Amino acid sequence: MSHRTLLAAALAATLLGSSSVAAQLPARGARPAEGRRWVGTWAASPQGALASFAPSVQAFNNRTIRQIVRISMGGDTVRVRFTNEFGRMPLVIGSARIALAATGASIVPGSSHALTFGGDSAFTIPAGAPALSDPVVIHLPALADVTISLYLPDSTAASTYHELSAETTYISPPGDHTGELAMPADTTAVSWYFLSGVSVRAPLSAVAIVALGNSITDGYASTVNADVRWPNVLARHLGEAHELDRLAVLNAGISGNRILHDREGENALARFDRDVLRQPGVQFVIVLEGINDIGLASLAQFKDQAVSAAQIIAGQQQLIERAHESGLKIFGATLTPFERCFYFTPAGEAKRQAINRWIRSSGAYDGVVDFDQVTRDPANPTRFLPTYDSGDHLHPSDAGYRAMGEAVDLLLFRESASRAGAP
Repeated sequence: MSHRTLLAAALAATLLGSSSVAAQLPARGARPAEGRRWVGTWAASPQGALASFAPSVQAFNNRTIRQIVRISMGGDTVRVRFTNEFGRMPLVIGSARIALAATGASIVPGSSHALTFGGDSAFTIPAGAPALSDPVVIHLPALADVTISLYLPDSTAASTYHELSAETTYISPPGDHTGELAMPADTTAVSWYFLSGVSVRAPLSAVAIVALGNSITDGYASTVNADVRWPNVLARHLGEAHELDRLAVLNAGISGNRILHDREGENALARFDRDVLRQPGVQFVIVLEGINDIGLASLAQFKDQAVSAAQIIAGQQQLIERAHESGLKIFGATLTPFERCFYFTPAGEAKRQAINRWIRSSGAYDGVVDFDQVTRDPANPTRFLPTYDSGDHLHPSDAGYRAMGEAVDLLLFRESASRAGAP
């Protein structure tokens, strides 16, 4: 049985026989409980007009979207962040609910709770803005699969999305189906829409780790619905070490992303404030960026965007400075092998080696995560180990992602893991 099926079965019996999960909203404007604060437990970086690839579905009209996310840290009080940050028109939300996922488009009986905005079930998000739901009392175990059901009553373009979810999203026939246990679905997608974060109320000692990266962090080529992106594997690794009650993991990867130029989403320097510095409870950052800056410049359509290893390093130094200015610790991940992939060149390989030498030896980062060493073939170190190669010679296989997530040294997070802040 899958992780989701086992968890759903175990929780269903508990929830059906308990009234403790009834929705309880604090008074409007209430502050978090003394000694606790908001910490992100799941995230997806918004994309929009700058992206080259369209989302899986282009528009919605009188439809319910049921989206599934795998959280990291658990909690008993939750809020959801919706986003219209790339929209040019207001986003009308008719209703929204949160629940524990069962199988497919189904939810665990007794776990569904309404999400409200200032006490109202409907809300309009202005163009260019995010919106936070009110806090809701619901028990979410660590590593739970959670559904966010969103009803869009009007004709709505998919203007703000995360293109690669690696998770099935279910889209209903006409109508508000947010409260249904087994939501009908006449369309599925592999993108997330208008959804960018889930936070839990946690002790002041709890903090978040943000993984900033491109498709290798986003989980491209991983098995859909398996949650084997390396940040997911890191979260499981933390759980096995009994660290997940104080360390959450947020995935800020965007497939195709670069440090210095836009393509898929804004470049890393442009999105760093929103996708990293403003995440609730962030204390640590892992950066795995640069391979697209190297490789895409070898293609004819990007020749005018060629950058040197020194320029990519300068971009990473900017990320380091901005993280340190905000009091965060930031770790550099070495770039993984890419020989035989579609944009490999010997000159590009020389840049990768130069960047990796700098990451390992400069001392600019607060620590190093050596993904290159973990994934390369000892016999051919410019290539993936065959079992870790998805087949395109650029992205890891499921086994490769597991090796990466399990290779992150948890000692990196055991110093200064508590930075008490105002709720």
